[in-house]
Amino acid sequence: MSVKTSIQSPVAKKNNLGPLIIIGSLFFVFGFVTWVNGTLIPYLKIACQLETDFQAYLVTFAFFIAYTVMAIPSSFVLRTTGYKKGMALGLFIMAVGALLFIPAAQARDFNLFLVGLFIIGTGLALLQTASNPYVTVIGPPESAAMRISVMGICNKVAGIIAVYIFGYITLKDADGFEQRLKTMTDSAREASLNELAGRVIVPYMIIAGVLVLLAVAVYFSSLPDISDEGTEDAGSSATPTGKTSVLQFPHLVLGVISLFLYVGVEVIAGDTIISYGNSLGIDLDTARNFTNWTLYSMLIGYVIGIIAIPKYLSQEKALQICAILGVIFSVLALITSSYVSVACIALLGLANSLMWPAIFPLAIKGLGKFTKFASALLIMAIAGGAIMPLVYGMLSDMWNSQYAYIIAIPCYLFILYYAVKGHKVGLKKATY
Repeated sequence: MSVKTSIQSPVAKKNNLGPLIIIGSLFFVFGFVTWVNGTLIPYLKIACQLETDFQAYLVTFAFFIAYTVMAIPSSFVLRTTGYKKGMALGLFIMAVGALLFIPAAQARDFNLFLVGLFIIGTGLALLQTASNPYVTVIGPPESAAMRISVMGICNKVAGIIAVYIFGYITLKDADGFEQRLKTMTDSAREASLNELAGRVIVPYMIIAGVLVLLAVAVYFSSLPDISDEGTEDAGSSATPTGKTSVLQFPHLVLGVISLFLYVGVEVIAGDTIISYGNSLGIDLDTARNFTNWTLYSMLIGYVIGIIAIPKYLSQEKALQICAILGVIFSVLALITSSYVSVACIALLGLANSLMWPAIFPLAIKGLGKFTKFASALLIMAIAGGAIMPLVYGMLSDMWNSQYAYIIAIPCYLFILYYAVKGHKVGLKKATY
């Protein structure tokens, strides 16, 4: 029988190592399936013979748009299943999406790959919605920030491993492969492309199997179930005077926009860098690991955040610094060349690392009973990871892969505005 535990209270267990390992494993899964997209983009562009960058970046669109489409439905599902069963269900859904890669690869059907990615994103949206509260629950509240940082590190380490593994499997000798395609007969070319597409079958079968095993493990684990009753702080149920809608809070609306832009530039920095390096003449055998440069930069940012916030830096100041770094690295990426320009894109990972934990609490400040719905809007803003890479792809097709990064500059400037002034708009007028 599951023990119902309020999210606001730690689990009353002397040893929370087991639950911590389970949740850490889930965050590892988040990172693995999310950051592998950077490798899938150039791989599917070759295997499915896509003609434009815009088409290739539909990979990120199909994956991240699921967060927006499924965020609210996920909350309804969790009310029925509970959090622990919801996590198991999310893992099963992800396994279904992974298995869909098998017929997609066999038919070399790009649209079917996109459906598989959307289903994986759907399961991940449910899984994320259910699992994040456990980070607070499975230990003392005063150490929750440390656990969040540990989960973030699990996420990025998984991404690094995914890029190495899938980069080797899917993009090994990709440049030579493309050159050989030009000299082949139609039948030989078709056979070679089929062989290339088939490289993902075994890895995604393994991923599906691991996801199913994790689902079973979570379902039968001793992980306590939790309830979202009483999750708001004392007094938070009060309604701000004169406010009847969550959209009447300008600092929240600006925060949603900021989060949308932040996720967009984060995905651009991680998922376009391989194709960008290749467009500069760097062979794919080298460029296939560039996403890891971005992830290493983010890890450095996490460590700095653990050390500096709030002891040396406030969340607002950290967000300002990160936004300024984003502008600087974006400009440098535009005016430099070759590996230096690629390194500047990778360093955007450092600029992006502390934005989520800074924007989110600033956006929901002082919302009272509107906090839960505001949080849902912020989660839906993850759609930035779906839309912004498509804008980048469109600009890349119009101009080139380097000039397309100009889209990042206004994004970081808006985030800087939010860090300096936007997060305070309307708050002084609100009375309770």
